[in-house]
Amino acid sequence: MTERLHNPKLDEHPASNAEKDPDAWVSGDEPMTGAQASYLTTLCEEAKTEAPAADLTKAEASKMIDALKAELDR
Repeated sequence: MTERLHNPKLDEHPASNAEKDPDAWVSGDEPMTGAQASYLTTLCEEAKTEAPAADLTKAEASKMIDALKAELDR
């Protein structure tokens, strides 16, 4: 029988990285990524809303993506 190694990240918080608040991200103050900018542009077009400023941070872009996805029922 194989003994399972203890991994605190998996055992205690199975999806913690995926669910972390963008305001708590270490890199949240960095400029948004190209993928975020592209996705935001697409979501804004679908929601018929103005595209965001190009100087959003990663955290701001993530929050805007979440808001637009909710508005579009995604």
